[in-house]
Amino acid sequence: MVSNPQRRDLLADAGLRVLAHSGARGLTHRAVDQEAGVPAGTASNYFRSRDALLSGLAERIFARTAPTEADLTGLKGRSQADHLLDIVRRTTREPDLMRALFELRLEGARRPELGRRLAETLHRGYREDVAFHATTGLPGGAFEIALLHYAVDGLLLDLLTTSIDAGPDPEDVIKAFATRLAPEVSAG
Repeated sequence: MVSNPQRRDLLADAGLRVLAHSGARGLTHRAVDQEAGVPAGTASNYFRSRDALLSGLAERIFARTAPTEADLTGLKGRSQADHLLDIVRRTTREPDLMRALFELRLEGARRPELGRRLAETLHRGYREDVAFHATTGLPGGAFEIALLHYAVDGLLLDLLTTSIDAGPDPEDVIKAFATRLAPEVSAG
């Protein structure tokens, strides 16, 4: 039997697939139920409103793309570029997750309540990244981490949507971000 947290994750994962493939307009509780293969009304039992569903999807994206302990152990003592490459690897391994996040961010710009909820999640993630750098000895402060976020978000948008097709290998782009945006950060 599937437990409540497992069912919620199953529904959220189905919702992410719907969101990535059909956009925010195609995301309904009914579409999530159909994608998950559960009885009608199940998604609305777990996510009472559209905003609750959208917020739940955002949380699920970050849970699924978070680094594992093995990821973090493997990155100990590595350069900033290696950390950024790991982020790109984890987020492009399942492209629908980031496509769904792009959809959520756009929808959050149109729906103030969702925007506030999503902003809380994004702000928390940013603060955690800044703290991670401070506690692991990675150089760079809040400003440098913000620059790297902006750059990586743009790269991911280009990799996972209609691309400008400029040609450089993403690994070369990441290394350039690390050296050009925060030279003292990449020296490690």
